[in-house]
Amino acid sequence: MSNFFMNDRKTLIDDVIEGAILSTPFKNLAKLDVDSAIRVVVRRDWDKSKVALISGGGSGHEPAHVGFIGKGMLTAAVCGDVFASPSVDAVLNAIVAVTGEAGCLLIVKNYTGDRLNFGLAAEKAKNLGYQVDLVMVADDVALPDNKQPRGIAGTALVHKVAGYAAEQGKALAEVAKIAQQAIDATSSIGVAMHGCNLPGGDDDEEESDRIAPGQVELGLGIHGEPGISTLKTHNSEKIVKALVETLQQNLKKNAKLAVLINNLGGVSPLEMNQITKELVHSELAGAVRYLIGPAALVSALDMKGFSLSAIELNEGIEEALLSEVEAAGWHPLVKLEKLPVQKGKKISQKVKVKASTNEEVSKIITTITETLVSLESELNKLDAKVGDGDTGSTFASGAKDLLEQNKGKKLPQDDLSSLFGVVGDRLATVMGGSSGVLMSIFFTAAGQKVSEGGNLAQSLLFGLERMKHYGGADLGDRTLIDALQPALEALDKKAGDYKGAAKAAAKGAKDTASMKKANAGRSSYLNSESLKGVKDPGAVAVEKVFAALLEQNTVTKK
Repeated sequence: MSNFFMNDRKTLIDDVIEGAILSTPFKNLAKLDVDSAIRVVVRRDWDKSKVALISGGGSGHEPAHVGFIGKGMLTAAVCGDVFASPSVDAVLNAIVAVTGEAGCLLIVKNYTGDRLNFGLAAEKAKNLGYQVDLVMVADDVALPDNKQPRGIAGTALVHKVAGYAAEQGKALAEVAKIAQQAIDATSSIGVAMHGCNLPGGDDDEEESDRIAPGQVELGLGIHGEPGISTLKTHNSEKIVKALVETLQQNLKKNAKLAVLINNLGGVSPLEMNQITKELVHSELAGAVRYLIGPAALVSALDMKGFSLSAIELNEGIEEALLSEVEAAGWHPLVKLEKLPVQKGKKISQKVKVKASTNEEVSKIITTITETLVSLESELNKLDAKVGDGDTGSTFASGAKDLLEQNKGKKLPQDDLSSLFGVVGDRLATVMGGSSGVLMSIFFTAAGQKVSEGGNLAQSLLFGLERMKHYGGADLGDRTLIDALQPALEALDKKAGDYKGAAKAAAKGAKDTASMKKANAGRSSYLNSESLKGVKDPGAVAVEKVFAALLEQNTVTKK
């Protein structure tokens, strides 16, 4: 089974090239039309008066190499199949298409297929009378004793430095010399926790399963080639430290650096920013002058990994890297500076009020909170049928806190506006989740309405309206609103009518059992069969509270 969005594996690379050309913001690319088997992308604005730069290789490393074509970087890119070197004929046609009297430089990653095919094409072009030179990028330092280090993400840095030299009108020999200086100044190493999948490949045969869960492989190649060692960790700090230690062994002691933080294709932006933070707090931080990325510049399809490429700066290389280009895949350098911090004054909206006593209000608070505490298990069981089974615990947590505050005479019982404000403040703190915030909105808004002269029922209805506005639920959405709103409307119609309010709440809660669809909360993800015959637990909580208030009111009157 393929892990890729694609139409036809046979036309995949042609489709990818078309998409890249059409989406470049500079409108400066064209596909070379010579043969359907030859995939070459060239600059539309090229006049052959300067040294041409050609790179390429197997596809699957996007945005390399098409993404680096444009003023100040490459003149053309030759695209092979996925992880396969382009043919000699494709490279030769690219040379002929873009090379003038100034000649061309081939920038090749150090892999056998690329070396041979680009090398043979260069020799054939020379026989046709073209000036051609070739440099090989070998920036991978994972294997210290390897006589032929691989070319990986540092290739993009070489494109940039050589592209600047060519844009300045330098001769071919000078451009090649500067490109080689950039190669010699660049060191890269990569790591991955999972290899890459090939388009249309069989998952059961993929090498990507080689890395054990919980481990990463250091020095993994950009085609999934095995690395040099494994680390039994996914900790970003430890992994970056290991990469930095290897890089430091290959860098001059006092060198100033630009570091490319390269996404190999399958790492989220969140993780790449974490990796960037680790780098700028690593042992390498004092040497880093510029950052490039984090971004994918030379990827490996969907490989879950990243690489670090450090280039030692001199005046020429720094100037070249900082120059502007018209290439969609390049990311401008960012000067590394101390983390900017802007001081601000902490704002606290904690309600500060003076405690007061009111026996009647105290009894109401006690009744409501004790009822909700006693319902914890019942509501949790009910919620387990239609939600995540925590409604009872959520309401009980808020109720227990307020019950304790009430018993300790810490509430402004004789000041309704302040009381609602305190209740709203406490519920946002102790209930947690969306329920705590919604109930906090309800009581906070109600308290504000009381301070403006509203009566109890009107103020609570105003709080409900605000809760509905921010929460998005309304009558009929199978929530506590279906019981709470009719109960409050009954009290608004006749002050102190606990019997009417309790009756309305009971009917509202009962009606939720026949509602086929919940439009808010976790229940909204369930089908009608799962909800059938089950009351909404929040509505049941409201029903039980008003029943308890009715009973208390009846006892008080006797």
